[in-house]
Amino acid sequence: MLINIANVLAGLIGAGIIVIGVRAFWAPQAAAGFGIPDTPTEDRSFQAWLTVKAVRDIAAGLFIFILLAGATPHLLGWFMLAAACIPVGDALIVLRSNGPKATAYGVHGATAAVMLLISVLLLVA
Repeated sequence: MLINIANVLAGLIGAGIIVIGVRAFWAPQAAAGFGIPDTPTEDRSFQAWLTVKAVRDIAAGLFIFILLAGATPHLLGWFMLAAACIPVGDALIVLRSNGPKATAYGVHGATAAVMLLISVLLLVA
């Protein structure tokens, strides 16, 4: 039962990051919601960097689905544990950039916490 819940949560994380990546790929100005103040989303050079991030976000989501489809819950758990470093890093970037603490903790921190919970559920089951 716990594995099923963890798999569903992992799938939601995977789908969510794919949506975020697709959105940033097609509409880079959407990245303003990341939490970094004064993000120059209209700058073409910055848009190129956002595209790189978007492709990586899409790939990260696909990795989750690949592991859901073909790996053991234990392996998915280790992957989710390692991948939780991404939203932790994002939160630190927002905080270091004097961005809103609500975004750092409420978006990025909450995502990291959910990913850690998923990891625990998969690794102990």
